[in-house]
Formats: sequence, C-alpha cells, structure tokens
Amino acid sequence: MSIETHLRRNTIWFVAYTAACALVFLSPLRSLIHVALASDTYSHILIIPFVSIVLVWMERERLFQTLERNRSSAVVVFCVGALLGAVGWRNPSLFAGEDWLGLTILGFLCMIWAGFLFFYGASAFKAGLFPLLFLLLMVPLPGFLLDRFIVWLQVGSADVAEWVFHLSGTPVLRQGLFFALPQVTIEVAKECSGIRSTQALLITCLLAGHLFLRTNWRRTVLLVAAVPVLIIKNGIRIATLTLLAVHVDPSFLTGPLHHDGGFVFFTLGLLILLPLLWWLKKTEAERLDRGGLPASAATSGARQG
Repeated sequence: MSIETHLRRNTIWFVAYTAACALVFLSPLRSLIHVALASDTYSHILIIPFVSIVLVWMERERLFQTLERNRSSAVVVFCVGALLGAVGWRNPSLFAGEDWLGLTILGFLCMIWAGFLFFYGASAFKAGLFPLLFLLLMVPLPGFLLDRFIVWLQVGSADVAEWVFHLSGTPVLRQGLFFALPQVTIEVAKECSGIRSTQALLITCLLAGHLFLRTNWRRTVLLVAAVPVLIIKNGIRIATLTLLAVHVDPSFLTGPLHHDGGFVFFTLGLLILLPLLWWLKKTEAERLDRGGLPASAATSGARQG
C-alpha cells in the first residue's frame, strides 16, 4: 500500500474519530462557542481550529513523510484527556465561574492529540507540534489569570497614556487609573485594556514567527518584543482618543473610533514589529547562506525557501 493511500485512509479514520469526540463533548463545545460569541476576550477561539487545519494542510508533505501508529502514547494521552474532561465537565461546582470549561476543553484537545498520535504516529506529531499546540488557544484562561493579565494591561496602558499626555503638553492629574484633563475625566477601565487587540497581536506574532522564521530563539524574540508593544499601542490609543476629546470633540470618547477603532491601533502594533521581523529574517537568511543554520532548523523551514 502506497503512503498516499495509507494517509488517505488514516485521515478518513481520524476525521471520523474527531467527529465522535466532538459529539461526546458537544455540550461543553456549545458552551465554548457561546462564550466566544458573547465575549470580546475569547472571540478568537472560533478561528483557532481552522487556522490549525490550514497549517497542517500547508505542511502536509513535511508532516506525513512517515506514518507509524503510536498506540501506547496515544492511549496515555487519551486517558489524560478523558480524566480532565470528566473532572471538569462532571464537577463544575469545584471550579470558580467558567474555569471548569477550560479544563474540559483541554481534555477534549488531549483526545484529539491522542487520535493524531494513533493514526499518524509520533514522527508526524512531532513535526506538526506547532499547529497541534496552537489549538491550546481554544482553552479559556482561568479567571484569576485573566484578571491579572487585564490589570497588568490597564496599569501599563495608563502609564504610557500619562507619558503621552505630558509629551503633548496637556495638563493632567492622575490618581490610579483615573485621569483628570481639561473638560474630560477618564478611567482606564477593564474595557479599555485592549485585551481583544492584544490577543490578536500575540496570535499574529506566533503565526508570523512560525511561518517566516526558522529558529526558535528568533521566534521567541519576536513574541517577547510584542509584549511592550501591546502596552505602547494601547496607551497611545487611550491618549489619542482622550486628546481628541479635549482638543477637538468630546464625542471621540463615545464614537466609532472608541468602539470599533481597535483595528487601527492593532495595525500600529504590527507596523512597530515589522522592522524587527524583517531584521530577524534577514540575519537568519544571511546565516543560512553561510551554512551556519542547524540542519534541523533548516529542515523545519524548508517550506519557506
């Protein structure tokens, strides 16, 4: 049997297995979709599985060079997934708020990974580690972690906004997350944390690093560099809207740019990071031309050559 025929047959079985898992976890998956539709914080969840599927399809020639079923590892991962799913789904009273859902979805993903191991093998799993782990972005964060992250964004954004106010020469009085300016008083509330565009920027950096860079340390540099950019672009957003309200029209604090202008400042974040991505890719290409890139890294990036 040719590897193409074997791959096609195994893919049919894997799709059927995934569908069966989805039916078993239908109730928590419905809850996840409801959370994604109702919350700006988790609106990205709906596109994550489709991005993972596209990544696997793009890299299919590299991923499925060999097909060896790995039953023992698959059984272990399957059991872990079943345990997590059972604990989270059947005992929601043990967790605060919607934290049970995150544990249940993690269990669901473990079962999907178990199926991938079983039908395609450990070599394919290792080669496809990024798109498989990318699915973790479907898992809602525990409430206490999300709250701390939002508070960190609020405080950092307020610091940047204060710096912009002073730079503009606008009189300002700050008390915590409150700013008093001429004719305007604002609060950097949770809704102003920019959590949605922040997550979009982090996800974009993850994908850009995977698609355009070949060494893990360069991918890490790009992702780490995105962290201060998250704060800077959101602080600039808050300051810009406030200064427009002070010097042009107070309606800027309630208008379309306030509610739907996140894409503008998301684009600003990308523009700040693009020179770094260009430099990382350029230095990587120069090193590859000199023959200094590890063979494993070169192989993993062959699709970009």
